[in-house]
Amino acid sequence: MKVNVPPIKSQGIKTKLVPAIAELVPDNFTGTWIEPFMGTGVVAFNLAPKKALLCDSNPHLINFYQAIATNDVNAIIVKEFLQTEGDKLLIKGESHYYDIRERFNKNHHPLDFLFLNRAGFNGMIRFNRQGGFNIPFCRKPQRFAQAYITKIVNQVDHISKLLKTKDFSFKCQDFSETLNSAQESDIVYCDPPYIGRHVDYYNSWDDNDEKKLFQLLLKVQSKFILSTWHHNDFRKNEYIDLLWNQFHIFTREHFYHVGGSEKNRNPMMEAIVANFCIAPVSALSVYPIARQPQKSVKIPDIEINTISLR
Repeated sequence: MKVNVPPIKSQGIKTKLVPAIAELVPDNFTGTWIEPFMGTGVVAFNLAPKKALLCDSNPHLINFYQAIATNDVNAIIVKEFLQTEGDKLLIKGESHYYDIRERFNKNHHPLDFLFLNRAGFNGMIRFNRQGGFNIPFCRKPQRFAQAYITKIVNQVDHISKLLKTKDFSFKCQDFSETLNSAQESDIVYCDPPYIGRHVDYYNSWDDNDEKKLFQLLLKVQSKFILSTWHHNDFRKNEYIDLLWNQFHIFTREHFYHVGGSEKNRNPMMEAIVANFCIAPVSALSVYPIARQPQKSVKIPDIEINTISLR
């Protein structure tokens, strides 16, 4: 499966998990694809369902994609903007980045958000307690070379074309409000900040948030899929046993990093949690594991641990 990268970057983007998540979606799905934590939108934009509700508590993500949906931001506008601001960045250096950052924190323009996202340090999205974007410059004045601008323009163009053919809506709201709107025919995909990890998000995420999400997903009428981390070389996610192992857990290992420090860039086992069981269509190899009544089934690029629901 070819995965298209969206124009907004973020550490922890689920590009590598999209094919695995796509495997879980029934072929006959006709409901609404719902995301309470849309982030970059990479999953929804690649699955491209007929109808989607994409929500986030970060208003700048929502504003950016709403602007594409209304054609206030499009490929031509982005190309001209990045060429102009990129030339200024090349001449003035990092002072121009901080000028744009100050302007964005006053006016919240979606084009400035795109510029900061692509010129900020390490592709991070982070805001201070006053809601101000505070990522430092990536220290690359030549950042917006023509090839890089073309890449971003093509990403925007892909989203623009998708939104013209699909029924996608974007809302800035709390995840609880989004989950309460889910109907039986829908599928909810949750990609919350990873509990116990360095949080790169608009809001913080703690024990109370994780438990609140769990309680809401226990009651949700629809099918749901949730991404979280399972373990790495140093420790495991305690909430897997505490909460999520009441559902079906699918795991996949890949190189994952969060934050600016090299020490945080290590292989991690991702967990995909679902409240429904999928019969894989790929060739299967079965590997027994000690814990019962589980079984581990491995297909290309994804290991599936199925467990009995309560």
